[in-house]
Amino acid sequence: MLESLRRIVQEVNAARNLEQALAIIVQRVKQAMAADVCSVYLADPVQQHYVLMATDGLNPEAVGTVRLKLNEGLVGVVGERAEPLNLDNAPDHPRYRFVAETGEERYHAFLGVPIIHHRQVLGVLVVRQRARRKFDENEETLLVTIAAQLAGGIAHAQASGGLNNLQHGNRGAQGRAVAGLPGAPGIGIGQALVIYPPTDLDAIPDRKSADVAAEIKLFERALSKVRGDIEALAARLRATLPEEDIALFDAYLHMLRGESLAGKTIARIRAGQWAPGALRDTILEHTRAFEAMGDAYLSERASDVRDLGLRILAYLQADARRNHDYPPRTVIVGEEVSATALAEVPKDRLAGVVSVRGSSSSHVAILARAMGVPAVMGAADLNVIRVDGREVVVDGYRGQLYLDPTPVVRAEYQRIAHEEQTLAAGLSELRDLPAVTRDGHRVPLYANTGLLSDITPTLNSGAEGIGLYRTEFPFMTRERFPGEEEQRVIYRQVLEAFHPRPVVLRTLDIGGDKSLPYFPIEEDNPFLGWRGIRISLDHPEIFIVQLRAMLRASRGLNNLHLLLPMISALSEVDEALRLIRRVHDELNENGETPVMPRVGVMIEVPSAVYQADAIAARVDFLSVGSNDLTQYLLAVDRNNARVASLYDALHPAVLRALMQVVEGAHRHEKPVSVCGEMAGDPAAALLLLGMGMDSLSMSVASLPRVKWMIRNFSRDEARRLLDEALQLHTTSAIRLLLHAALQQAGLGGLIRAA
Repeated sequence: MLESLRRIVQEVNAARNLEQALAIIVQRVKQAMAADVCSVYLADPVQQHYVLMATDGLNPEAVGTVRLKLNEGLVGVVGERAEPLNLDNAPDHPRYRFVAETGEERYHAFLGVPIIHHRQVLGVLVVRQRARRKFDENEETLLVTIAAQLAGGIAHAQASGGLNNLQHGNRGAQGRAVAGLPGAPGIGIGQALVIYPPTDLDAIPDRKSADVAAEIKLFERALSKVRGDIEALAARLRATLPEEDIALFDAYLHMLRGESLAGKTIARIRAGQWAPGALRDTILEHTRAFEAMGDAYLSERASDVRDLGLRILAYLQADARRNHDYPPRTVIVGEEVSATALAEVPKDRLAGVVSVRGSSSSHVAILARAMGVPAVMGAADLNVIRVDGREVVVDGYRGQLYLDPTPVVRAEYQRIAHEEQTLAAGLSELRDLPAVTRDGHRVPLYANTGLLSDITPTLNSGAEGIGLYRTEFPFMTRERFPGEEEQRVIYRQVLEAFHPRPVVLRTLDIGGDKSLPYFPIEEDNPFLGWRGIRISLDHPEIFIVQLRAMLRASRGLNNLHLLLPMISALSEVDEALRLIRRVHDELNENGETPVMPRVGVMIEVPSAVYQADAIAARVDFLSVGSNDLTQYLLAVDRNNARVASLYDALHPAVLRALMQVVEGAHRHEKPVSVCGEMAGDPAAALLLLGMGMDSLSMSVASLPRVKWMIRNFSRDEARRLLDEALQLHTTSAIRLLLHAALQQAGLGGLIRAA
């Protein structure tokens, strides 16, 4: 039964549109349950109805026409209660509603279960039988299991072809909002370009072929190259392998020369699909056919076909990379968009980012905010392979996107984008003005960065220095650890560019979701594993080289501040300080005489919050990494879209933790800052001002907005808002309070959702 369920889910997830997905569900579930009828009713939230959208057993002409109010009939009961309803004779139930056009009068037994996705009832899955009997417990739990497994597939299909569009014969989901999470604020309108990992057949998007003859030529060339590879491999191994093993290569060559693989792929290209998409469909058709045979030996052949498909795909992708072109207004879309993929798009062509995975605190979202590019993260219901080439509106405020927007939707977002440009132009006038509250308190605003290419924009932003320089980027872009002199040159450029303003260099912070290709770390739970200072202290040979490069780079400038990440124990602080002093003393002995830098600690884990007082007594400053601190305090993986909505730096527990850090630092007269994304949110920064944070560090794009807020509030007003916020118990109530305060101060443009 598990195997049957797996196949149903696979088929539904691979469906071309919602209509096909529903047809697969009713056919396969009816078969698996040995029922007389299987039907799917989907909720239409606009019209407040359940609509019969697919059936195997009832009158097919009733599909799309039979509608029940959300509180009507047995389907309404299942939807209201969000639990199964199992009846031996449906007409006996007081809520039974007979619908003559379905032909249901012959059926008595009824079992309905809700289809629930992210707490929302999408519809009801129903099986019926002629006999008067209750479905047994095993049958009921099986249908519940099927509905739970299929909910994601239905939501996935709806995202590319929604209920209303299906009823009107339009598969384009025109103007329909697909929900995600806010990644980076702003509005982006452009053409979707789907990026996908190499050698992943399932991730290849649909894309129309601009030149059929050229696509066929590309495919045939790739096919020929794979044939050559297989022939060469077989010839090389023929003398060493037994005949039965060599037969496998002969089978590969037979498939490559046959019409089944090549002919069907070329036919799909001629029908308008590009070569990789045509190959994907052909390979999936073959593998499903083998897997459905139920024979272990034949099922293994499915993996052989898939292997051949991946070999052909590798050559197709090599050609595609050489001929890559970006639309004038590119919206990058992917299952998981990487920082590298984002950086590859020319800045003047990048209009937006959409990622199925991740959250507002994912590194790609942080990078998008730094670049001022609107982003939507965690769009889990988006069917990525059906999006390529379509017009997309990216609403980074609400975390929504619109595929093929209607003229009305497009016009409204164009108006909002124009308002944004006007606001940005007005804020640019604040560049050379200090961030001073209305009662004369100055709050230094620094920039977060990690790229040399960001130096000029950061200098032009009005930032008073670098509050967080992520030194791991040079490590991530190389095929080996960078040497001491390589690092020194990079750090010197940054320190010189901002001299005499302070530059906070964070020591190497890898692990978690930041890995090095040449230093792989395999862990079951990387965010609670070997990362940050733990790696540096375990590998002093790496740490000392970086410290030497930093101190040597600062010679004669004296604007270097060092920041230690992922500190969870005082012993780590003591050991790191010992190594820093050792490096400083050795350089002095060699005549290089750098000034001892100010050393700070990142407060990112709960244990550091509770030891903030003791840590502050040992170092020169504290800097709160609000991204990780929020993640660890709330036990929410910020890169997991399923729980990312629970991640909120305005959670009362986070606010109280921050106050404890401020108190611990100020008890020793040490400054404390926030360098996480919380600092760049004007609403959250208002509370940080009330707490008495000494400085804030954020992305360049956020800096003018936070400065505008600071210049329009006094510290007393911020403290009063903080006191009010601490009396509230939910993040939504706290955010509502802050937004109201910003609106009242005439700063609604900072937080207005589109």
